Order: sequence, then structure tokens, then C-alpha cells
Amino acid sequence: MSHLQPLNWTVVVLTCQQKDSVYAFQKELELRQQCGHLPQEALLLTVSDPQQRLGSGGATLNALLVATEHLSARAGHTVVTADVLDDAHILILHTGRDFPWDSCGRAFSWLPAQSQAKVEQPVCCLDLLLDCLTKQICPGSPPGVWVCSTDAMLTLPTAPAISWEGFSGVRVVSLPGSVSYATNHGVYLTDGQDRVRDIIYRGSEDRIRQAMQTDGKVPLVSGPVFFCRQASERLLQTHVSSPLDGCTYMGMDSGAPSLQISLFLDVLLCLCLDVNEKQFMDGERHGCISPGGPQGALVRSARAVLWKILRGMPLTMVYVPDGCYDYLTVSGDEHIRRITERESKTETLSHVQKLQLVSEDSKVINSVLEGDISVMSGTVIQHCCLQGPMVIPSGCFLSGLDFTSSALCQSLPSDIIIQRHRVQLGDLKLIVFTVLGRHDDLEASCTDPAATFLNDKWSSYCSRTGIQPGEIWGTADKGAGPPCLLDARLFPVLLPSRGAVGLEGVEWLLEGAGRVKEWREAWKLSLREVLSCTDQQEELHWRRELFFQAAQRRTVDTLNGRTEQSLLPSIRAAVLGGQQENLLQALDLVAAGSSEDLGVAARCLACVADVLGCMAGEGQGGLRSGPAANPCWAPAFGLLEKGNLLGGVKALAAERKNWLNRPDLLVRAARHYEGAGQVLLRQAVMSAQRFVTISQGEVPPIGEWQEFECPARLDLSGGWTDTPPIAFECGGTVVNVAVTVDGERPIGARARRIREPRLLLVSTSGGQDCRVTTETVCETLRDLEDHCQPQAPGALLKAVCVCSGLVTLSTQQALVDQLLQGCGGGLELHSWSLLPHGSGLGTSSILAGAALAAVYRCMGRTVDTNSLIHAVLHLEQTLTTGGGWQDQVGGLVGGVKLARSSACLPLKVQVEQLNLTEDFLQSLQQHLLLVYTGKTRLARNLLQDVVRRWYSRLPSIVENIRQLASSAEECAQACIDGSLPRLGTCVNRYWQQKKVMAAGCEPAAVRLMMNALRPLALGQSLAGAGGGGFLFLLTSEPMQKERVRQVLCNTQVTSWRGLAIDMQGNGGFLSVVELHRPILVLQGLGDFSVHSVEVDLRGISFQKRYEIGQPGAVSEAEAGRSP
Repeated sequence: MSHLQPLNWTVVVLTCQQKDSVYAFQKELELRQQCGHLPQEALLLTVSDPQQRLGSGGATLNALLVATEHLSARAGHTVVTADVLDDAHILILHTGRDFPWDSCGRAFSWLPAQSQAKVEQPVCCLDLLLDCLTKQICPGSPPGVWVCSTDAMLTLPTAPAISWEGFSGVRVVSLPGSVSYATNHGVYLTDGQDRVRDIIYRGSEDRIRQAMQTDGKVPLVSGPVFFCRQASERLLQTHVSSPLDGCTYMGMDSGAPSLQISLFLDVLLCLCLDVNEKQFMDGERHGCISPGGPQGALVRSARAVLWKILRGMPLTMVYVPDGCYDYLTVSGDEHIRRITERESKTETLSHVQKLQLVSEDSKVINSVLEGDISVMSGTVIQHCCLQGPMVIPSGCFLSGLDFTSSALCQSLPSDIIIQRHRVQLGDLKLIVFTVLGRHDDLEASCTDPAATFLNDKWSSYCSRTGIQPGEIWGTADKGAGPPCLLDARLFPVLLPSRGAVGLEGVEWLLEGAGRVKEWREAWKLSLREVLSCTDQQEELHWRRELFFQAAQRRTVDTLNGRTEQSLLPSIRAAVLGGQQENLLQALDLVAAGSSEDLGVAARCLACVADVLGCMAGEGQGGLRSGPAANPCWAPAFGLLEKGNLLGGVKALAAERKNWLNRPDLLVRAARHYEGAGQVLLRQAVMSAQRFVTISQGEVPPIGEWQEFECPARLDLSGGWTDTPPIAFECGGTVVNVAVTVDGERPIGARARRIREPRLLLVSTSGGQDCRVTTETVCETLRDLEDHCQPQAPGALLKAVCVCSGLVTLSTQQALVDQLLQGCGGGLELHSWSLLPHGSGLGTSSILAGAALAAVYRCMGRTVDTNSLIHAVLHLEQTLTTGGGWQDQVGGLVGGVKLARSSACLPLKVQVEQLNLTEDFLQSLQQHLLLVYTGKTRLARNLLQDVVRRWYSRLPSIVENIRQLASSAEECAQACIDGSLPRLGTCVNRYWQQKKVMAAGCEPAAVRLMMNALRPLALGQSLAGAGGGGFLFLLTSEPMQKERVRQVLCNTQVTSWRGLAIDMQGNGGFLSVVELHRPILVLQGLGDFSVHSVEVDLRGISFQKRYEIGQPGAVSEAEAGRSP
């Protein structure tokens, strides 16, 4: 049932055969919990088998006992009690026997797959199994115990529909297999009601066919077993009964003899319907201790206890016909094919300097390949660090090799497996290399004529090298079977004359006769012995170190290569693994060396901010967005502002060291790194100034107004792609339209020369009922120093004076002298907007364009519209408001436009006015309406969040940017084709895309408005970044202004209130009292208004000049007021 939530495990137990594995495996489990793959509140236990050859049943009983004991202690009990199983979901996973192709076993064998989790981590067989059990098989199950082995991979395309209503007993989950495959495996034989009659292990084909399902497959013994609460308690009871107590650590501590018990052929077999007591007690079972052997009495006694306690519980089967069961055999050929044939990228969690030299059907996993390394077809390289030049032949498997192994790889034959093992012999830690052939059968008897070593028959190999069988296997134990390749003592470890052998031992075996003498002198181990002595803690440590090394190099490649790979998962992994300092140093180096591309340097600083944020901890230390002007960071910022990138990055790193010891300091440091990135981003965008062309014109007389008016802007599609750094890293594509609001061009500016050498700056904003005017007088350069602080009085107009070249701050010349020299007096500059603050209609950028045009004209200079667009880009970076280029394009260029910028610096905007028919323009005007929502838009906060998410290259954001650009092209085509319905579809899609870019841009009241208007609209969206301001809609029918107003007037906001204010209170104070019952409150939408719009084809336009004293002119006093 795919709709069920993943099972929230109470306890996860991992069993292992070697007690030395406990610490290493426990750390692996805890790491997965920290990464969110296991429930945060789950108890994680790694339990070693108390005795050798305990069997899956004995390991299950011991693990259940340990889990119950820990839960009992947690609950405050002093003895083990089954009461703690009442609401517990327990998962027991068995790691099983050694795996020849991975020193850490099948569970921790890495796969060519990448986790999609928030933290970058490897995907091992254990992870696939955990995911399958937690999300597909086990959800919905009642309290109880799930048991599964990690020696196979289970794949389920869909979650099986398992009914748990009223379930009791034991249930097994089975996946399909062929009859021929099952002859070396086990199958369940069931009746018509899915009750298990028998378990057939390695039976004949005729016997196995009795279990065949309707799909022609047989139900394999596939691993997952569930014991309900009552069944779990009865199984737990057996641990106090001799001789089954010998399966547990308590029994071992009490001196009980060890006992091997199988989960399937002992514990479950006694529940099968067709199995009687005599068959169960006396039956010979493959791989189990014989009841007629030396331990026969012990085995029979144990089986009698199981029969007595467990018999009678129902055993049922769930068959999953579309599942796939893949047992990890000891075949080298199968293991290599399993990896190379898996659908995945060529490299996984690796750094490959020249990926083009690696065959597409080969796999590189958790490795670093530097230089010219050619990897031929069908080869696997994992956990290696290699240096070219070299050619690795086809069909090979290399694991754990380092730079010192590079020379050997030059002369390898095909289909060879070389592995590096970290072993511990007592207090001695050694490196042992093994070499095998891909097609060698590790379990084939040495007497088998077809048995091979290095893909060569034993007889041929011994003849070629002179090595005798007795030197390899010694004297065989007559009581045991014939030895196999696993037992062959082939691999040199130590030489009496000079100690550890190293990789040359592999050369001895590969080269043959010429090196036999050295081989004979060495002390050697078999592969079985090597695996049993593996230092798994050291092995896992090597893999982790290599994982972080490769990740750091990939980070550098991603930044220098300007790719769209998200670095945030890798950053989280580095912080989680304690590698943050190494990562920070790497980011510093890339940033300091990126003076030729400030976009790369800015992204590096944003990544440093992400590292610091992760160090603080999720949700710790405060919000990432905030001020970034602490004086401690000022020297570093000053160096960056002056263009000293290297010095600035070093100064930032030095100051950073003082902010690392508390979450709140880390978050504040992250804000300052984002602020430093904004400094570099501004410098990168200011390169657009080279596209500003200024021509000399006539200087107007003193007192003559130079006035410019502009329409507002409605963005129809593609917004956010115009925002730096997106605009120059990915490219921008936007469609917008210039519009009048209620018949007026709402934005304008005018300037005139005045005799007094000062600046008089007057800005007016707001509609008729809420107009606000601010007047600022600048008489010294100090009065202009806050021009880059957006909240300072008159900041926009001050920035216009600086960016136009009227005033230069970096000079000793006084403002009065500059004004007298530049324009023979002072300047009076007025700007106005009839739109409310935060309208979303591009007001500030359009206003900047109009003001620049007016000042340029007063200075006797002329600029074209294209130059003005780029001049506004430069001005907004100076003002530190950031933002993109589409606002000024929308208001300075008339009509409907398609504007683009390429993915490069300098940032250049190209505008194409769409050639639309008169009929379409008329229809568009009749169907287009504006609704003021009454909510103020907070674009700056949205902008900070979007830029941060883009720098992190979140996959959802990267994909959404691509869709925004392609949708803008579709929108332009819909306009050209004159299709209002297609345009409406584009607008609706655009609004969904905006919400992906900026979470929280749709206030609840706006959502209510849009829902109410949906029946009337072909498409609708908030203008600009969202969050408030104006909503524009394309109505289905023309001339719908009154209808829209009526719908909104009739729309009510419903809310529940549980608090009331006592206005009288006590002693004159207000008090808040909680109501006994919540009240349903209905209220209107509030301060909304509906406005008509028309397409403005003129864009920015120069208005008639007025001179003081001429007919129709205004007085000096009147000239100071905005229209």
C-alpha cells in the first residue's frame, strides 16, 4: 500500500559474526541515522554472534533478546520483560558470512547508485534493503519483529498490498524465481490460502514444481520474515530453555554449549502444515547439524523445545509477483556484471579527471583517478586512488588500490581481480593484496579438473610456474572435504628477510616462474584467512577518507567548471563527517583564484556560507537572512570593494575563525559571507556598464525641466531568469508588457539645472489617498555617502547622481566645485510613482531609468533606451538592491517584449519588441485587469532566499529555471499567434513556477482571491516576485472589471479564533483571555482595488519642456511638487 507512511522503527539490530566488527558497523548505522535514513528516535544496536557458526535462527534469538533487554532497561525494568514488545517495531538484519568481493561484507558493498537524500552518502546493499523494507514491505504491519538477511538485494517496482487486519502468527514475504534457479535455493510450498505447507531447500525440479505459482514462477525463500507480538514473545521464551540458551550471549556467559539453529529450516519449518513432529525432529537438512551426528542429542533437544513452544502458530506467505530477488553469490563474474550492468552513471561519488577515457559500460565508485587513465570495457574500479598514465584492461575489478599501485596496473591482463585488504594479526596491522581471475570458481574443489586460478586451469598454472599443489593447500584434513580456492594459501604477507610484502606479491603470482623463489620464502594467507582477519574499522575509515577526498575535488571541479551540480548534499556530508575545515580551505583557494570570473568567486563565498550554516545545525542559530555589516568584517569587505580579491578572501577566512564556536555566531558569519558574495556579484554585474553609450548633446538652460514619463511593467513569463547570478550563469529569457494603470503612466522623473550649487532631491510615492513626499538636500559629498544604502532618505536619487557621473565621491574636489564645473550650478531632481510601495510592477527600476534620463539630459548628454537599461543594472548594483533587468526593460521599452541575456559576462540584455496585430492588442487590453491585494511585497527577502537556493543549485530550482526560460519562449509565441487561451495557460504555469522559486510568495489572502477569481480567468499571477502587491489576471470574457470587483466583495475570509481581548482588564491594563470554545469569524478581503490597464506602446518618453516665466510654465514653488 504505497500510501502508507514509512515504518517508524523502534529498534534496528544489525548482527555480525565477528566481535571486532561491532564498533565499525555501529558507527555506520549511526551515520545513517544522522543522515535521516533511519528514524532519529530509533535505538540502534550492533550485536555480534556469541559463538561461531550460530546460524540465522540462533543469531535472531540472540538479537531479539538483546533488543528486548535494552527496551526493558529504557522502560525502567530491572529484568527482561516481554511487555516492552507491546508497541515496538523491531528490525533484525543479519550480515551473514564473509564476502570475497568486499572486506566489509555484502551489507556494506557499495553500489553504482547515488542517494537522493539531503546528505550525500554512498548507497550500499544495506541501504537498498532498508529502503525496501521501511517504505515498501513493512509499512502498515502491527507491532512485532521483522527479520531479514543482507546477503541479497530485493527490488520491488511497487509496494505490495499486504493486509494486516487481524493478523497473528508469522508471515514470510516471497519473491519469484525460476525452477532452475530454485534448485540451488529454497522455495515455499503453500496451500490455496497462502498457508505454508513446507520449505523445500535445494530440492529436485519435480519437487520444486509443486510450489509453482500461476505466473510460472516459484516463491523463493527471499529473506523478510515477520513475527507478530505474540509470536515474538514465544520465540523469546526459548532463550531460557536448554539447549537454546546456547544461542544467546547469556547462555555463553553461563557456560552453555554453543548451538547452530537455522531460522528457516528449524524455527519456521516447525510451523509448516505438512511437517510432522518426527520429520521435524529427525530430518537431515542441508547446511544444518545432523541429528544423527556427534551433536545429535543437542540438536534433537533444541528441536523439541522449538516444536513445543512454537508449533501451532500460523505461518503464511505474501507473494510479490513483480519483485526481483538477487542473491549476492561468491562468483566474481556475477559481481562484476551486477555492477557494470546496473543503470547508472559511469562514475559514482568519484573524481575522474578525464572521464572521457573511461568506457561507458565501466563503473568507477568512490575513487580518485588523476591524469590519463584509460578504463576499458566492463571494468569496475572502487575505493581506489590512482595516478596516470595507465590503461586498465577490460573485465577487471580493482578495489582499494592507491597511487603506489599505478605501476602494476600498466601490465595487467584482462579479467583480473586485485584487492587491497587491511588485516590485523594480533597487534600487527598489515596490508595484504589478493589477485584472482574473474572467472575463477572460489568454491570448486582443487581436484576438479575445471578448477582455475587467474582464469587458468590449476594444472596449467602449476606447470607454468613450478608451484606444487602441496605448497598451496598443504596436507588436507582427511575428515574435511577437498579444499578449494578460498583455502589456497597463495597471497604473500611477510618475508622473513624484510617484512611486509605489499603489492609485489601480486606481481609474483602474475609473472609466474621468474618470481617463485620469493613467493616460496614468504609467509602466506588464503583468501578465507584474509577475510577473517580484516580490520573492518580501518577499511571503512579508508573508504570515508577517500569519499571526502573525491567530494572535495568534485566541489572544486564543479565551481571551476561552472556546472549546475548541487553542492549542498556534499557540504552536509563534509560537516557531518568533521571535514568542514578541509572543505573551507578548498573553497577559499577557488575563490581567491577566480579574479577572472567573479561569478565563480561569489558562488564560492555562498558555499562557505552554506558550510557555516550546516555547522550551526538545522534550525539553530537563527535565520540565514539578516544584516551583514558588523564592523569586524569591514576590513575584508573593504578589500573586496577595492578589487583585492585575494586579500579579501584571506581577510574573510581570518575573521571567520572568531565566529565558529556557537550556532548564532556561525549563522551571523554565514550572513556576512553572503554579503561578501553580493559585493563580488555587484562587481560582476557592473560589467554591464560597458554597454552604456553616452553621446554629447545640448545643455539646457537653467530652470528648464527635463521630464520623462514611463508606464508600469507586467511580467508575463520568465521572471527570475533575469536575476543575477542566474542571468549570466544560466541565461535569462523574459516576456513582459508595458502598461498604463487606469489610463495613467504612473512613473516619472524630471530634473532641471538651478543656480545654487547643491542637489535638491524630491521623491513622491503612493496613490492619491496615501501620497508621501520626501525632500533631501545635499550640499557636501558626505551627504551622498549613504547612496548605497537603500533605506537612506533619497538613496535612489543620490545613486542616480553618482552613477550618471554628475558627482564623483572618490575625489578631493568638493561637491560645490563639482556641480559648478559640471553644470554651472546645482540640480533639482524629482521622481514620482502613483503606485503603492511593493506593487510588483517594477517601479524602482523604471523610476531609476526615468531619473537617469532626466539627469543625463540636464548634463547635455543623450542615451538610447538600450544604454539606459544597462545603466539601471549598474545603478541597482551600486544601490545594493540587486535585482534583475526585466523591470527596466518592461517600463522603458513599449509594448510586449521578449528580452534575453546570454550565460556569460559581461551581462548584456537584448530586447525584441514583438510584432503583434492590432486586434490582439485590443483584445489583450479588454481581458487584462489589475487587482491590488492590499498586501505589501517584501521582494528583498524573497531575493535573498532565491539567490541562496540558486547558489546551492537545488535540483528543483535548476530545473525550474530551465522551465521558466522555455515557458517564456512559448509565451512569446502565443502572443505572436494571437492566442489568449495559450497566453493564459502560460501565465498560470508562470505563477506555479514563481512559487517553486520563492516559497511563501503566496499569502493566504492572495490565495483566497485567486481561488475566487479562477472561474473568471484564463490565467492569473501576482506581479513581480510575489508576496503581495498587484495581482493581474487575463479574464475569459472582455470588460470584466465590475464582475471581478463583485466577486471579491462577496468573498469572505473564514478563521477560527480562540482568544479574545478584555478591553477593560484589571487596573487599566489590557488582558488576553482564552475562550472556552473557538469562534468562527467571517470577514471581507480588506483593502483591495480593481484597476484597468492598457498596453503602452511608447515606453519612456520625453515630455514638453517648461521654462520659468514662459506661458504655461509653473512657478518656482510649484516646480518643487510632483504632478
